[in-house]
Amino acid sequence: MMISTALVFIMHLGFATVEAGFGQAKNTVNILFKNTLTPIIGLVTFYLIGFSLMYPRTAEPGFFFGFDGFFPQMNEGDQTFAYTSGAYTRWTDFLFQAMFAATAATIVSGAVAERIKLSAYLIFTLIFVGLVYPIVGSWKWGTGWLDALGFYDFAGSTLVHSVGGWGALAGIIVLGPRIGKYVDGKVVDKPGSSVPLAVIGVFLLWLGWFGFNGGSVLSGDPEAVSLVLVTTSLAACTGGLGAMFTALFMFNRLDLGMVLNGILAGLVGITAGADVISPNYALLVGFIAGILVVLSAVALDKFHLDDVVGAVSVHLTCGVWGTLAVGIFGFKAITNDNGEFINAAGNVVSTAAEAANALSFSSQLIGVAACGATAFISAFAIFIVLKYTVGIRVSAEHERQGMDSHEHGIRGYTIIYDE
Repeated sequence: MMISTALVFIMHLGFATVEAGFGQAKNTVNILFKNTLTPIIGLVTFYLIGFSLMYPRTAEPGFFFGFDGFFPQMNEGDQTFAYTSGAYTRWTDFLFQAMFAATAATIVSGAVAERIKLSAYLIFTLIFVGLVYPIVGSWKWGTGWLDALGFYDFAGSTLVHSVGGWGALAGIIVLGPRIGKYVDGKVVDKPGSSVPLAVIGVFLLWLGWFGFNGGSVLSGDPEAVSLVLVTTSLAACTGGLGAMFTALFMFNRLDLGMVLNGILAGLVGITAGADVISPNYALLVGFIAGILVVLSAVALDKFHLDDVVGAVSVHLTCGVWGTLAVGIFGFKAITNDNGEFINAAGNVVSTAAEAANALSFSSQLIGVAACGATAFISAFAIFIVLKYTVGIRVSAEHERQGMDSHEHGIRGYTIIYDE
């Protein structure tokens, strides 16, 4: 679990390099500054309040809201293996989940890059990670009402990725596009600072996903972990292929940026069902995610929704798809104490296939809608309040000249020639 936690932590380096690579050189320091502060704020906030909101022991199963008080509450045995019957301690649980919380906020960072005020972003992150993410997450992972409904999200296609994606969508709507991004109905390309850096970032994220999904097994069980890592990797591969072929068909070119986002799309798509979708179907889930990420990026540009790194397309669109895919392809057989197969209604059925209806499409759809509405409305409200109080967008002059020199006083790329 601690190794998996470390791998999820490495994902923050992946996000930082992807965003810095896709962003313009004049904003590199600003992007890296946000990505440095995000895990810091995420971990501290989750320690102060988030963990007790997300896993409230005092709440009855099926709750809508629960809170155990500030700071992680420790009972006898929590700091020993007794906490999880020999698997890991409560401190391990906290740190692993805190990394997930910080990831949800990082998703927003890339979408709103190059024009958001640093202060506004940091305030948003504080509220979003501290309150919105853990409350929504508690509905499933904290044994809340979505868990009782039968909603299934193994490692967070919805609870992490689409929640972050909805926050990103709200942000780009309120912020508006970058200056000069859309001119006379045409999309103006703004080349990133470093393609190699973006590629490095994607592979770091893929590496981190071995901890993100693999660690979500919550044990070292070789059968379960190996299946999860296989489905995760296969979906990443076909996600890249799906994006490559779709971009080739639509743009008549081999678009590396789309392939990179296709890999991430496949990873996001399989995350909800990595343990209940077969490897064969994982190939299909990833491939469809790769197609969707390209179509989504084109659609956002049609509506002049400027997403610097494609975060909404990767995390929101493919997070929703992956969660719904569990209701289509999930094969997990649910049994009662007598070993009999039961369906979502709790009735005994004759086959494992019928029991797989416990992972029903309707419960997945309800979960996606509930989490999406809550995350989007909350994020939109936070951004609106910030817009009319502290302000959320830098001046036009600062945006044109680059945020590095104005907010940080240094540049991300500096060539010094000796006299």
